[in-house]
Amino acid sequence: MTINLSLTLDQIIIWILVGLVAGALAGRVALGRDLGLLGDIVAGVIGAFLGGVLAQVFKIHVSIFGSAILSQIVVAFIGAVILLFILRVFGFGRGKG
Repeated sequence: MTINLSLTLDQIIIWILVGLVAGALAGRVALGRDLGLLGDIVAGVIGAFLGGVLAQVFKIHVSIFGSAILSQIVVAFIGAVILLFILRVFGFGRGKG
């Protein structure tokens, strides 16, 4: 089994943009505020990974008609919300008001 881990610049930019949108939305939902530019991107990218893993485990397929990028944002958003709620339970994310 071979795993190809090479990413193009376009793919990296898409990951960052999806992470930014998903992280900003998730921060507003889970914490009531955004996490700053870098925090939003990190929460969104980790959320995309978490959401993708959970979608595979539970055999959930998210497909928004005609838009793969919106489908990715939805999965990343759901994963980021779950991540931020977990962090909130353990006391993270309570700093700013």
